[in-house]
Amino acid sequence: MEQAPKWFRPVAIAALVWNLIGCAAYLSDVMITPADLAKMTEAQQAMYAARPAWSVAATAIAVWGGAVGSLGLILRRRWATLLLIVSLLGLIAQDVSLFALTPGTTPLAAAALVLQGLVLLIGISLVLLARTAEARGWIGR
Repeated sequence: MEQAPKWFRPVAIAALVWNLIGCAAYLSDVMITPADLAKMTEAQQAMYAARPAWSVAATAIAVWGGAVGSLGLILRRRWATLLLIVSLLGLIAQDVSLFALTPGTTPLAAAALVLQGLVLLIGISLVLLARTAEARGWIGR
């Protein structure tokens, strides 16, 4: 296995932190209490209730796959690439549900689009990083 550049480990650690933040957001979403749900607007409650189960599952795959894949980068394991690809596919499925299948628009739609665009860009970048690391021998066990 080749020596990875000095920036590789800090980037992999930042990727893990990023994905752990996603895991925390996912857990806070699926563990929402009835009291918290009651504080939402009617439109938010309806959107929350209308989410298909596969969309919630796609989000879980995206965040947990990304976290474990990022840990794989830190540990310099080849399986990191596969998990980051699976995470990206989960993210794409989540985005399809959020933007293609959700009826209507809200004032937050533009902000959500920008945030999800950033998340998608980071997901793609992590897959490219893992593939480059594998090709250059920085990961491989």
